[in-house]
Amino acid sequence: MNQKKKSRNPQSAVPEWVRSRRNDTAKHRKKQTHTKQDVYETFDFIEYDDFDEYDMKEKSEAVRLRAGSHRSAQNAQQRKTVWSGEGKNPNPCRHYRHCGGCQLQNMTYQRQLSYKQHAVEELLGRFGWVEPIIGMEHPYHYRNKVQSAFSIDQRSRIISGIYQSSTHRIVPVDSCMIEDEKADEIIVTIRKMMREFKMTAYDERTDRGFLRHVLVKRGFATGQVMVVLVTTSPVFANKNHFVKALLQKHPEITTILLNVNTKFTSMVLGERETVLYGPGYIEDVLCGCTFRISAKSFYQINPVQTEVLYQKAIEFAGLSGREIVIDAYCGIGTIGMVASRYAKQVIGVELNRDAVKDAIVNAKQNNIRNIYFHCADAGQFMTEMAGNREKADVVLMDPPRAGSDEAFLSSVVTLSPKKVVYISCNPKTQARDLAYLTAHGYVVKRIQPVDMFPHTNHVETVVLMSRVKD
Repeated sequence: MNQKKKSRNPQSAVPEWVRSRRNDTAKHRKKQTHTKQDVYETFDFIEYDDFDEYDMKEKSEAVRLRAGSHRSAQNAQQRKTVWSGEGKNPNPCRHYRHCGGCQLQNMTYQRQLSYKQHAVEELLGRFGWVEPIIGMEHPYHYRNKVQSAFSIDQRSRIISGIYQSSTHRIVPVDSCMIEDEKADEIIVTIRKMMREFKMTAYDERTDRGFLRHVLVKRGFATGQVMVVLVTTSPVFANKNHFVKALLQKHPEITTILLNVNTKFTSMVLGERETVLYGPGYIEDVLCGCTFRISAKSFYQINPVQTEVLYQKAIEFAGLSGREIVIDAYCGIGTIGMVASRYAKQVIGVELNRDAVKDAIVNAKQNNIRNIYFHCADAGQFMTEMAGNREKADVVLMDPPRAGSDEAFLSSVVTLSPKKVVYISCNPKTQARDLAYLTAHGYVVKRIQPVDMFPHTNHVETVVLMSRVKD
């Protein structure tokens, strides 16, 4: 006699921990609402960093759906143009598929700008209209800082080049389309001179060898050139003869340094440094100001677009000569010194003591007397200003790629300047920070993308925010 099978609930055959995970996933996919208090912690920005030539269209569509985008017909047409077959670069760099440094080399430059415009609109468009991106007239060989890793290949030949993206594999490169041509020439010359002077290249696999990296910095306005030899030992027997020979081949070099890095690390420069020739630094001119650049000091790698970026930031600030300006994350004081021409007073705040020392020297060298620098945490400094009932009219902020933290942003709200000009090299974290500020009394007025790094997927943005009147 056939017994009737008991009906089974399909879920009953699934282990409890699996059902629990499915339920959690379903809840996570639901659109969440955020209060002003938790918007900073939970804002989920869109990821644009990882993509390749073949899946960009699909990933863009996924991003659009995840963001819940409701764009106009004009923006929809722009997306169609960006992802159409038109705009493919017929002459990409022969290294770009291997090194991974220029993620957009498969596109023409105009198509790259369209792609970046669309990316910024997806990230920041909910805060206001995004102005057309400002591109470069000549988007090649714009990097004034070039560093090359040295090693040996399987045939024991000395090679120099670029680390493949996310690896320690060196891709041999003699000439790069975005690097300064003179810097590339100097690096190739040094590699060819090594055997003559019995210099060995460092091998990570055996932790042996002498020369690890060569760093070259060039002042585009002054023509001054710095060469830094990064070695595993301070003992360089033929250094005098080597320096003399290198200067004969490249008389444009104005200073040469020996930097010793003995650690097994991804950091290029070590702590010990010796000047082999020249003053140990170079100078460059940016926005009419002269800046001293050492081996370790930060300086924008694309000075042409940096001037565009800073001029746009000053325009957004709308300075009349009566304002007190805070330059947060001031570094060596670049944008603060540019702003000092149009403001009553500029206060630069930076946590890095060496950068503050360079900033003070730069201010004296440019005879700027209305700018002051403090070695302190910018957030704490502004909170103390507010506690002492001091005021600032404008805050200029240019944080690292990680963006600001809630402590800093809350100090901006506490100080309550009339305007905040936010310069960012990462629109994803900038979107998170703008969400916090707009939830605490500020409104976005203008958004301007600037293409600082052509042929890569990075873009800078300048955002003007104004305090909502009580």
